[in-house]
Amino acid sequence: MTQLESKGTAAAPSRTLRGSLGVTAIVFMVVAAASPLTVVGGAAPLGILIGNGAGFPTLYAISAVILLLFSVGLAAMTRHVPRPGAFFTYIGYGLGRPSGLAAAWTAMLTYTTIQVSVYGYIGYLLEITVVSLGGPDLAWWLYALAVVGLVGILGYRHIDLSSKVLGVLLVAEVAIVLALVAAVVFDGGPEGLSAAPFEPANVLSGSPGVGLMFAIAAFIGFEATAIFRDEARDPDRTIPRATYVAVIGIGVFYTLASWGLVMAWGPDGVLAAAAEDPGTLMLRTVAIYLGSVGEIIVNVLLLTSMFACVLSFHNVLTRYQHAMATAGVLPDRLGGVHARHLSPHASSIAQTATAVILTAVFAVLNLDPLLQVFTWFAGVATLAIAVLMAATSIAVIVYFARNRADRRVWNTVIAPALGFVGLLASAVIIVVYFPIMVGDVDAEGTPVFGAVSAGLLALVALFPLLGYAQAAWIRRRRPAAYAKLTDAIAG
Repeated sequence: MTQLESKGTAAAPSRTLRGSLGVTAIVFMVVAAASPLTVVGGAAPLGILIGNGAGFPTLYAISAVILLLFSVGLAAMTRHVPRPGAFFTYIGYGLGRPSGLAAAWTAMLTYTTIQVSVYGYIGYLLEITVVSLGGPDLAWWLYALAVVGLVGILGYRHIDLSSKVLGVLLVAEVAIVLALVAAVVFDGGPEGLSAAPFEPANVLSGSPGVGLMFAIAAFIGFEATAIFRDEARDPDRTIPRATYVAVIGIGVFYTLASWGLVMAWGPDGVLAAAAEDPGTLMLRTVAIYLGSVGEIIVNVLLLTSMFACVLSFHNVLTRYQHAMATAGVLPDRLGGVHARHLSPHASSIAQTATAVILTAVFAVLNLDPLLQVFTWFAGVATLAIAVLMAATSIAVIVYFARNRADRRVWNTVIAPALGFVGLLASAVIIVVYFPIMVGDVDAEGTPVFGAVSAGLLALVALFPLLGYAQAAWIRRRRPAAYAKLTDAIAG
């Protein structure tokens, strides 16, 4: 027996995650993944610049409505499918084991790419912050790797510690953004307060498909409420409530915050302000309306916001890997639970290693941390999550049509169907505008599917195919594991 085993970590017999997270704690976890200040300070300026300009705030409201419809079906499934695998589990129950496994691998792609995209952004921001304070000009990826290590330490420990850290950071983020919006409203902005961001001409200007990608990306993580089922208190009530609170709260907050950002520069001036440097638009806005002290506070909170974001996605990823290992489709060791921390510690270590490897690859390829690492891989994650949610909506309809466990037509048919239409349309629009986002355009600015855009889009097709192939291999070569997969995914 090794020393590690003697301490009860590796030899822990339990493979079930346990906890007592309430609605508030879970909402903090998933909204922190949405990372309010990262979105307002990072994604929103890019949505304005390469999306649809002053009309960008409306896309948050549209996204919220689509995802709220999706949430109705998701909440119904959480009551009848008492397992924590989320997309992995629900698609498996509704559409069968192979589709469930395809969803699992697509979810892994989603959360891995969105996590590493934010590692790129936080590395970039740390680099320029240190230089501005007179420190050494180190490469962004060195800072990113340091953050990966800190996230790995917290992810290894009990989930309650992560939720407390995320809760404190989230409250501070929301408070400073609301303070900025209040200052803009009090001042009136250079062009006066208006509803210009919600006018159809502005909403449809520029590249609304790119803007929609950034808007939906801001919500990634809210659906992870179901992943924390085993660690929730009274999950049949806690998970649905947390899901609704998260998506409504995120939608209202981002619409208001981005409207305030447009008003701060004026509908006619915000595009030029974003073009000057989208990465510092938030800081420059705060410097004008909240002064130098506010700028310093926001700079610090923007860093902690991104840290909260990657920590939350790390927790989601480790639990996906834990669920997949329990189902027998990933190495069994990843399904272990730490005896003292009650965390999926082995899965956490594996995910930390994955982030280190990907960051190193980006460094070797000399990718720009903001315009390439962040923008490209956030785009991949957004398309993948839209496809996953659309498939889940169909799975909800099929599952309840087959077993009649819930006869509420709105919850099990109408809302999921409307959500599916909205998500499918969003996915198509994102694909059409994807080349613009990665810079694959011809001399006239017309989008073309070049090597970069085609390669990134191919990931969204290849990962579910990997799941289907693995399901077929397991069924043929490991029938016992296939039966275990049945128990873990499809009842």
